[in-house]
This record gives sequence, C-alpha cells and structure tokens, in this order.
Amino acid sequence: MPIQFPSRRHFLQQALAAGSAAAVLPSRSQGLSGPAYEVTPWAGPVVTFALVDTHGKTWRPADLHGRAVMLNFWASWCEPCRAEMPTLQQVADFYGPEKLLVLAINFKEPAARALQFAKTTGVTLPVLLDLDGKAARAWGVKVFPTTLMMDVAGRPRLRVKGEVDWTGPAAEKLIAGLLKP
Repeated sequence: MPIQFPSRRHFLQQALAAGSAAAVLPSRSQGLSGPAYEVTPWAGPVVTFALVDTHGKTWRPADLHGRAVMLNFWASWCEPCRAEMPTLQQVADFYGPEKLLVLAINFKEPAARALQFAKTTGVTLPVLLDLDGKAARAWGVKVFPTTLMMDVAGRPRLRVKGEVDWTGPAAEKLIAGLLKP
C-alpha cells in the first residue's frame, strides 16, 4: 500500500495551528515566522502612490484612512500568490471594506492578465496595477507575495513575506492588532 502524504495546504494549516500558540505578538521587535512566511515590524513610511485598479479607479493613501489596510503585492505567475489569494478574499469578505481594506497590487503584468486572473478565481478585491513595478520598489517589496499591514490610524505595522492562510488563527491575531486604535 502506498504511503499517503498530507497535502501542502494541510501541512501548512497544521504548522500554523501549532505555531499560533507560541506566536510572538506583532508589537514585539522580533519577527514571527511560519512554515511559508515571515512577519517583521514595519515602521514605514507610508509611500505616496496613485495606482489605478482594474475598474479605472485611482487609489491614493488618503483613500485608506479610518480602517485597517492590507496591501498585498502579487503576480499571477507566483504559485504562493495564487494559493494565498482565496484566503485574502475570505478575510476581506469577513471583515468588510469599512473595517479592513484588502488591496491586491498586481506586479508588472498587463491589466488584461490581472483582470483575467481575478475573474477566473472569483476575486472581487480591488486589484491595483503596478505596471512598471515602481510601487513595489518604493515599498521595498522583493518577495512575492508580500503584504504590508497598516492599523486603523494609518500607521505602518507589519511586513509579511510569503504565503499565509489569512483565515488561520495566527493571521487572525495579526489582523486583530490592526483593528485597535
């Protein structure tokens, strides 16, 4: 009888669950890491940008005030990005954009490709286009996916490099820290 190995997703969920009990609070100076991601403090600054989404709306930092924000840098060619995206959508749906705004910032792909990805995966998050990669460079993004997290006061808090199950208990603790004034 062949040996059954657990799926990658099952492995990551189990590892996240095991690690969440010993998770370091985000306000500490140490980083928190999991099997496929690393969380470090992010002290900013909030870089000025004007990015257009796939519906033609221009987004600026002033549009983000009064709610927690997650800026997720991704690309359709990035397997961890594709695996993470459904959980980003779920957490955005759970909290709602008035409380937690999740912006999916596509890295250097044509608008048609980013739009096609959103349509085929059922993503309804605002998909912003970083067509030339300037926003990713300005924010210091070198790993995909990378999520930058700001609290409700607009203060930069965390930088998360790598794939996260945003519906898991460790991610819930990260998000809860953003929702406090």
